[in-house]
Amino acid sequence: MPILESTYKPKFYLKNGNLSTVYSGLVRKVKGVVQQRERIDTKDGDFLDLDWSYAITKSDAVIILLHGLEGHGQRPYLTGTAKLFNGNEIDAVCVNFRGCSGEDNKFYHSYHSGATEDLDDVIQHCITNKGYSKIYIKGISLGANITLKYLGETRDIPKEVKAGIAISVPCDLIGSSKELHKLKNLPYAINFRQHLVKKLVKKLDHFPDQINKEAIKNIKTLRDFDEIYTSRAHGFNDAIDYYTKCSSLQFLPHIKVPALIINALNDTFLSNGCYPVKEAKANEHLFLEMPKYGGHVGFIDKNNVYYNEKRALEFVSNHVR
Repeated sequence: MPILESTYKPKFYLKNGNLSTVYSGLVRKVKGVVQQRERIDTKDGDFLDLDWSYAITKSDAVIILLHGLEGHGQRPYLTGTAKLFNGNEIDAVCVNFRGCSGEDNKFYHSYHSGATEDLDDVIQHCITNKGYSKIYIKGISLGANITLKYLGETRDIPKEVKAGIAISVPCDLIGSSKELHKLKNLPYAINFRQHLVKKLVKKLDHFPDQINKEAIKNIKTLRDFDEIYTSRAHGFNDAIDYYTKCSSLQFLPHIKVPALIINALNDTFLSNGCYPVKEAKANEHLFLEMPKYGGHVGFIDKNNVYYNEKRALEFVSNHVR
């Protein structure tokens, strides 16, 4: 499809990408979302914790919300969307990836940028056990890469899956990894690494044959974490193999349901390869919007309803029947 012209025009003091990113991640609050937690089993014997919020009236539609690296189901970038959709007669479920709900998961492996099997489990649960006939998926950052990869994989997508929305998506994981390791992103990279290592330390006592203190001491960067833990725990040869196989960019040509990508041009996490202009022009189902501003998930707008949240609702309303 043609590239979409963005209408996002933040106030002048919100045009700074770092400011919008930090404010949205650390300062923003969303009130009025009442969540109910449900635990479901995964096909491999682990568990996922799902945080549900509902429309006032019974709905046959639900939006599945996927968080970013080291996020969880109460992050404002998820609950903001949940609140907006609940107010428009659509239920919402915020998925906590393995180990992100406040309780460590059962296995040594957990979640990663290409772990679409868990998303499929959630979708099947929504269809079989919840009875939804319309399912929308919205992912943020890492969750956005999972969303697009799922939609473009060779599996048969259930007919109930009607649309996908991907926000601030690092669809070229190799390029995005290089950006995150640049000096401009050092504070973010350090914060991510500290959170990830802290969780990995908790696995020491339970999986002594797979990880040890010396290996953890060698994790100095995010790339090190993916070399030492992510790739080995999830069956990849190394970090590059993981990035290569899990980047959603290669799956975009195969998407056959309406899918919206919103990537800000001043997102410091994204490389040039994360703006898939060629792929969007070649696929009638793929819509690409590249606002000049917004940073990484920082599309601040009026009344604490973010631009990407409004666009997600508009997209579903306009493209799903």
